[in-house]
Amino acid sequence: MSTTRRDYYEILGIERSASADEIKRAFRKKAKECHPDTSNHPEAEAQFKELGEAYDVISDANKRQIYDNYGHEGLKSGGYQPQYDFSDSFPDLGDIFSSFFGGFGGGGGRRRNGPQQGNDLRMDLSLEFTEAVFGAKKEISFTHLENCDDCQGSGASPGSGPTNCSTCGGQGQVRQTTQTIIGHFTQIAPCPGCQGTGSIIVNPCKNCHGQGRKAMESKRSIVIPPGVDQGTRLRIASEGDAGTKGGPPGDLYVVLQIRSHPEFKRDGYHIYSRHEVTYPTMVLGGEIEVTTLDGVEKIKIPAGTKNGHVFTLKNAGVPHLNNNARRGNHEVEVQVNIPVHLSGEEKKLLQKLNELQQDKTRKDKARQNASLMGKFKEVLAGS
Repeated sequence: MSTTRRDYYEILGIERSASADEIKRAFRKKAKECHPDTSNHPEAEAQFKELGEAYDVISDANKRQIYDNYGHEGLKSGGYQPQYDFSDSFPDLGDIFSSFFGGFGGGGGRRRNGPQQGNDLRMDLSLEFTEAVFGAKKEISFTHLENCDDCQGSGASPGSGPTNCSTCGGQGQVRQTTQTIIGHFTQIAPCPGCQGTGSIIVNPCKNCHGQGRKAMESKRSIVIPPGVDQGTRLRIASEGDAGTKGGPPGDLYVVLQIRSHPEFKRDGYHIYSRHEVTYPTMVLGGEIEVTTLDGVEKIKIPAGTKNGHVFTLKNAGVPHLNNNARRGNHEVEVQVNIPVHLSGEEKKLLQKLNELQQDKTRKDKARQNASLMGKFKEVLAGS
């Protein structure tokens, strides 16, 4: 197949506006068509993996939004790793994926008597609003599996070692035939005697009880880049569970949860806020001071500004992720501040202003009526 990444919507054969049900139906149909056990196409295996990756992204609302906005590169920069666990949505396709991907959740029929990579882990990290905007350095604590120091990850007592499983002859696998919705499949399943490892530990390590790994708490310092948002996922390489039998460790994914701000609302890279302005300032014009991400900024209010008018502060919003030279805008909506408690002098001034406005309105109407009468008389005189 071409090395160029194909569009996920094209792979699934759906429109970009497809609903969740349409996505599921398209995936189910394609999965049956291109499974390597039923397709004679030479590239069926690659197509099947490609299909699984496309569904994993498009069926997930968060991943789909990132892909729609930024494409494959956006997913890559966010640490995306394809997942092939579709058991909740497609329980009847379980045997199909088990025979190809090794089962849901990474188990299934893969041979496990060799090195196995450790599991990826996830942790949620809460950030203040401004920490997400400008970035921060955070200390995190998490628990993961590390190789046992006594047995060096073998699971056997020092001086001993595992022995081959008599059930599978050390292969870790047995063959079994299963009836699925699209016919019979002969699958390679994990050996029930050794759980797919190919070996049995007769003298387990006392420190880790034969597991080869122990749960340990670790602390790390991580850098949060400016511009992250709710749900952003940061990948910390090799900080997941330790692998087995010399396999590499998995990764740790830190999912960010952003606290709300009392004044600011965020939409992408733009910031929104409201500022109350006195009635005289809106009428006569003036200058106000507003709080922004960078501190206090002054805004000139033109005379006659209407209630709800929005002023735009260019490049005063959130820095773009991976491109801090670019920033969004800060939109400030001005609202008239209606005072509740007035002094006697304030009431007199407002009453005087009200009388002046009413008098002005009466005079304007009188002039309009006089003008209309003049035009009416001209019409009569001309007739």
